[in-house]
Amino acid sequence: MDLSPPTTEQELLERADRIAGRTLGELAAMHDIEVPDDFRRAKGWVGRLIETCLGASAGNRPAPDFEKVGVELKTLPIGADGLPRETTYVCRVPLADIEELTWETSRVLKKLRRVLWVPVALVEEMPIPQRPVGQAILWSPEGHLGEALRQDWEAHTETIRLGFIEDLTAADGQYLQIRPKAAHSGKLTWAPGRDGGSILTLPRGYYLRRDFTSAILEANYAW
Repeated sequence: MDLSPPTTEQELLERADRIAGRTLGELAAMHDIEVPDDFRRAKGWVGRLIETCLGASAGNRPAPDFEKVGVELKTLPIGADGLPRETTYVCRVPLADIEELTWETSRVLKKLRRVLWVPVALVEEMPIPQRPVGQAILWSPEGHLGEALRQDWEAHTETIRLGFIEDLTAADGQYLQIRPKAAHSGKLTWAPGRDGGSILTLPRGYYLRRDFTSAILEANYAW
């Protein structure tokens, strides 16, 4: 059963409401999708399943998952305690182009300007087909969370512009962290160096801490 992309936020929310409370096994059966035995060799399977269920259209292109309404999809693994179990990947850090960016033109804001968060149970003792999908949240980075994101992004960006990319660690940033993102240490990219030139370094990615997504859940009573 293939769905055409939603054309309004209301249509997207109605689709999200219809899958809330369903299990991954039920949703997979509706779309003739095989459920993996574990996620070690099926990374991203849950996200692709939810994309299919909701009619996402962007695929691997650099565009919001729901292009017609400008909404990004983020699945959120939730533990038995009702809290997020993982950090959330946002996008790659554009190291070579960092000099030209502002918060308003950043990839982070483009990705997070409008997000549909879909909680999914991640309880190790529960078989994958039995894990339920929670009530979705349509969210924008406003208020103190949006301001904290901007401050983290600007602090990280200034550090990179000054040539101190190698000094950034996952401990930096209140809610937004930067971590290496590469398949192996041989894959390098250019970044600003301390002497005004350029250096080769590992690609980096932006990630949202679990405290951030926990605050979104708490504010929206999603789980």
